[in-house]
Amino acid sequence: MNRTTLSLFAAVAALAAVTGFATVATPQDTGADPAGTAALLPVERTGLVCPAPSASDLAETTYTSFTPVTEGAEGKGRAELAPAGAAKGGTEQVLEPAEPGTPATGDVSGADAPALLGTAEGAYAPGWTVQQTTEVAAGTGRGLLGVTCAEADTEFWFPGASTDPGRTDYVHLTNPDDSAAVVDIELYGKDGAVESTVGEGITVKPHESESVLLSTLSDAAEADLTVHVNVRSGRVGAAVQALHDKLGGDWLAASADPAGGLVLPGIPADAEDVRLVLFAPGDNDADVQVRLATPSGLITPAGHETVRVKGGATTAVDLADVTRGEAGSLVLAPTGRSVPIVAAARVVRGKNSGQETAFVTATAPVKTRATAVDNAAKAATLSVTAPGKAAKVEVTASAGSEGGTRATKTYTIEGGTTQAVELPVPEGLKGTYALTVEPVSGGPVYAARTLTRAADGVSAFTVQTLPDDRGTVAVPKADEDLSVLQR
Repeated sequence: MNRTTLSLFAAVAALAAVTGFATVATPQDTGADPAGTAALLPVERTGLVCPAPSASDLAETTYTSFTPVTEGAEGKGRAELAPAGAAKGGTEQVLEPAEPGTPATGDVSGADAPALLGTAEGAYAPGWTVQQTTEVAAGTGRGLLGVTCAEADTEFWFPGASTDPGRTDYVHLTNPDDSAAVVDIELYGKDGAVESTVGEGITVKPHESESVLLSTLSDAAEADLTVHVNVRSGRVGAAVQALHDKLGGDWLAASADPAGGLVLPGIPADAEDVRLVLFAPGDNDADVQVRLATPSGLITPAGHETVRVKGGATTAVDLADVTRGEAGSLVLAPTGRSVPIVAAARVVRGKNSGQETAFVTATAPVKTRATAVDNAAKAATLSVTAPGKAAKVEVTASAGSEGGTRATKTYTIEGGTTQAVELPVPEGLKGTYALTVEPVSGGPVYAARTLTRAADGVSAFTVQTLPDDRGTVAVPKADEDLSVLQR
């Protein structure tokens, strides 16, 4: 086998390692085009981390695990979700994942629930999704907090954090690996980088989790911050828990990678206040066009046709009740030269003392399939956006965690619109169910799921954007060059 072939196989291994290990098969095995350059195959291994859910003694947390049925996936396998810091095999799992196609749930209570480390292999790996949903009855951050457990990585951007009075924000770092990780946390406010040396060289021990209170990194009170988590060595999972004394709180997930154009799908129809937070890494300023994709098309919020984002500084725009009773998505585009940005929106629902906060971050489009779990009848809303060309999508509701038969519907999303689709509900539903979104044809689509709960007059809610669940990996085709043996 020559050097070129060896290098190609090494590249395949590296690519597969991003989400797991791919089973190599011929194009005929997968239905791939023989003339193409890669076969799309199910991943064989997936790792996830979930942050510690809450420091409140009143917290009630539910974990939901689900793996979609994936054609071509290995018939056997397993998945486990165990506390960080526990010896392997020494602690009971928080839940016992069910076979692909059926959700499984588990509950924990109080302030001592740890971060979790998860691994799925074989048929359980492709698209494995775990949701952490926490209800806090009272106190700072009361309401509904939700986060999709994510893969470890080496860099994260969190626009929308704060050290303002009334806010208590933590960066949660979880290390799933066998060696220590070293992390730098950088803060950027309205005037640029916030001076701090405390956030440099934070060590996260193997299989452990650390939470860092943002106000300990700087004395500056910043209403709008961008947090940059940069991993010097190793990998971590990262998320920001943003809590408010009066407006509840939620998890702030990482923004999509910096890009000139971004989409923030699923701003709730009844949003009372929307605050868009933007950051441009580097020295170049960005001129950004802000539009809202509504059910009837793209509109420009009055007074915010163009926003100047100074390079290296955080910019916030108050869009008030921009959705005005209709589900919408924010579509950001460069007005001239494309300068990469990151973005998130803080959303407030409810009135007076019943207000609650959640965050919608810029996300990647759904390429093959996206998955949202922990959906309950009449308590979940799915928003799908086609910012460019019209698109057709298929949405499948799984069997319930305690019973029911899956159901599927197909929707057409007109170009430039956001649709809050009428969800399919499993027949005979018992428990919660999972939703999978699969593009069928047309242009790129973006999606987000909103969960709502009635909680003593509080408009409790949480929003999770739905990037691709990365259940498959593109594996380049390669042939052995046996002629090298004759050279």
